[in-house]
Amino acid sequence: MAAPNSHRAEDWWRDAVIYQVYPRSFADGDGDGTGDLAGVRARLPYLAELGVDAVWFTPWYVSPLVDGGYDVADYRTIDPAFGTLGEAEKLIAEARELGIRTIVDIVPNHVSDRHAWFRAALEAGPGSAERERFHFRPGRGADGELPPNDWPSQFSGRTWTRVPDGEWYLHLFTPEQPDLNWAHPEVRREHEEVLRFWFERGVAGVRIDSAALLAKDPALADFVEGVDPHPYIDQDELHDIYRSWRKVADEYGGVFVGEVWLPDAERFARYLRPDELHTAFNFNFLSCPWEADRLRRTIDDTLAEHAPVGAPATWVLCNHDVTRTVTRYGRADTGFDFAKKAFGTPTDLVLGTRRARAAALLTLALPGSVYLYQGEELGLPEADIPRDRIQDPMHFRSGGVDPGRDGCRVPLPWAADAPYCGFGSETEPWLPQPEGWAAYAADRQGADPESMLSLYRRALGLRRSTAGFGDGGLDWLPAPDGVLAFRRAGGPVCVVNLSAAPVELPAHSAVLLVSGPLDEAGRLPADTAVWLRA
Repeated sequence: MAAPNSHRAEDWWRDAVIYQVYPRSFADGDGDGTGDLAGVRARLPYLAELGVDAVWFTPWYVSPLVDGGYDVADYRTIDPAFGTLGEAEKLIAEARELGIRTIVDIVPNHVSDRHAWFRAALEAGPGSAERERFHFRPGRGADGELPPNDWPSQFSGRTWTRVPDGEWYLHLFTPEQPDLNWAHPEVRREHEEVLRFWFERGVAGVRIDSAALLAKDPALADFVEGVDPHPYIDQDELHDIYRSWRKVADEYGGVFVGEVWLPDAERFARYLRPDELHTAFNFNFLSCPWEADRLRRTIDDTLAEHAPVGAPATWVLCNHDVTRTVTRYGRADTGFDFAKKAFGTPTDLVLGTRRARAAALLTLALPGSVYLYQGEELGLPEADIPRDRIQDPMHFRSGGVDPGRDGCRVPLPWAADAPYCGFGSETEPWLPQPEGWAAYAADRQGADPESMLSLYRRALGLRRSTAGFGDGGLDWLPAPDGVLAFRRAGGPVCVVNLSAAPVELPAHSAVLLVSGPLDEAGRLPADTAVWLRA
């Protein structure tokens, strides 16, 4: 029998809980220190017990791994470090047997400089058809020694690199990630064929990396702060691309989630029109500080911007690019901003953990779908990676100022008493696990009813079995300053206390779940959340 909050099979994505797997750090099945598909297949029962509806895999394709796999050399082949295409097909099928759908990650803005197209472009030379698939241009200055324009990089550093024959090519990220020219018909055709390739292998959806960056101003005009339209973000031509993609997805019943960072709510919603993307990530919520007024405003704004196009909101606390929730919520500045990342920022992990537990109940009670990054259910903190072990290009392109993103990508701890916390081998993992990592191990937490893992398991079970959760409406209830209280339509009440003092619970018939103990008077303590049966 379907759970009370379930949609028809074709609408599963409207209220799904989707677990993000970073394959390199999830579980090591062959003992070489790098996570792989064999490791994921062995842990599918864990994901089923956790209660997730789908798994999103960050890129698992052949890649030099300059940018953690987001530099793709071949979209139709699994990187040998992770396994084979046959293993991927088995993983997709085995997960589906457990009721878990698969979402793959497509990176359409750029490819690796090892991609066959780019190698051919370098060999063919200026003016060739091969170079038209990318953005090759002569430089400025008397001898072409200056870049064609001054566009800022998504990472630190330049966006242009000069090749030996004198031309320059565009890369909004690293030089090893040349941008594709989406005005070229072969680029569009190739990506639609890649979508079909993976839909035919049983994937249920596609996450689109840097979804608002593909189309560029044909004139490659210089960037001017505050002047619209932006030369490479949110160009109008993007919508025709995604309408074409939607036709492909509809052939297979597939769904899209776009990585769309836009400050303009109306322009953001355009990507979610019925003939474009199904969903997009909600980065305003992810980056919001732990402040009641700010969170309520962000929630209201999110629901309001999705309503005109009938799309469900998505909620996420963390991902493979962001400081982990426990660490961020334990800092004086609890919001997230790439520009604020720095070494040595103090954090109170006890406070951060208490808030992260409350945030889990808040997030899972909101209308729409939820994305859960691997290890969040274990309450993992951000790890301090020794400088000589950092691999993230964001660190190096910042001149060593930015600590990068490796701290949230450390291999997971599965077994407290096993070598390297049961990651899968006696070979040291590709990133070092911090001292004390065993305290967060899944086997230890699974036996502790008060652990973060147990909290997530109970919350996901209740979310699936209790009417009113998932997609639908939300009504705010009267609450003291610093407190969020809302009722789901026809369902439970969620109360989150972000104030400094305990608060009385509203009238209710039962406590369904609480993120931490109530006080002796039955009040909700600070930085604690509760689900109530009204």
